[in-house]
Amino acid sequence: SRPRGAGGGTVLLPSMLMFGVILASSGLLLMIEKGILAEVKPLHPAAAEAARRGHGGGGVRGGGEEAQGELEYQVLRDIRNRTIRTVCGQPAMPRSVWELPAGQRRTVLRHLLVSDKYRFVYCYVPKVACSNWKRILKVLDGALESVDVKMKMDHKSDLVFLGDMKPEEISYRLKHYYKFIFVRNPMERLLSAYRNKFGEIKEYQQKYGVEIARRYRKNGGSSAGDDVTFSEFLRYLLDEDVERMNEHWMPIYNLCQPCAVRYDFIGSYERLHADANYVLDRVRSPSFVRFPERQSWYKPVTAETLQYYLCNTQRRLIKELLPKYILDFSLFAYPLPNITSEFCRQ
Repeated sequence: SRPRGAGGGTVLLPSMLMFGVILASSGLLLMIEKGILAEVKPLHPAAAEAARRGHGGGGVRGGGEEAQGELEYQVLRDIRNRTIRTVCGQPAMPRSVWELPAGQRRTVLRHLLVSDKYRFVYCYVPKVACSNWKRILKVLDGALESVDVKMKMDHKSDLVFLGDMKPEEISYRLKHYYKFIFVRNPMERLLSAYRNKFGEIKEYQQKYGVEIARRYRKNGGSSAGDDVTFSEFLRYLLDEDVERMNEHWMPIYNLCQPCAVRYDFIGSYERLHADANYVLDRVRSPSFVRFPERQSWYKPVTAETLQYYLCNTQRRLIKELLPKYILDFSLFAYPLPNITSEFCRQ
């Protein structure tokens, strides 16, 4: 426990308290221990792509199936909202960013981007299309002509962060502005970060890859950090303090604090274009501003790719790692990964 502040008393760290609440209420601990994990049913590739783009049938599904998909989405959104209300309604949970410990407050405030012109606050989550959202913010602010401009993304300049404002300015915007966040399946997000950072970015290979190889591999001191395996990456995450993690693999809960910040809308990576354009309509952005199409060079993580990596990773390692991300699974209604022997044999 840590001091609540000048008011006295103590409060459990939100992440640990929520972990206990969720495990007690949903029986997830039993599922983890026994390996009775939720079944994952990958979509047909064409249907999955249609869902990601937020389109309806597109020749893949008929009107009835489209309506069924929309109904399932509404149910999922209702489950997310109910879960967050239940967990965040616990007496010891933070009701605002000012009730968070200083380190957690700094983290969330530096991930909250602001548009004063369109009166919204967006919590960016790395590996959940945050670069495209930053492009949109720059276009809305007039710093960028179009979201389709070919340029390397500068993740700091021409962006307004809530953490750079005065306390009274922060409180006003959190109370009066439209607040939203986009989430993604936790294991899919981790795999995306692994493939991108250790497969393509030399800075990450040198900063993290070299250390991971040295720590978890015999005679790993000679590694350049570009040959880190997925299992080694997961072992590294298992040993890391969640609150000190790099933002690309820090849990979404810790980045955006959905109890301390009451988001008006939670969009999902699986319905990225539909949800993103809904938000743009909601904040009354100009009609020419729409969420960018995926770049041709981008290689998405498919359900089959994710299952391949998970089924070729030690089952014990995944089960031990799940508690660190259990809040993201539970609050945002994502199924636990199915790594049963029977499913993996398929």
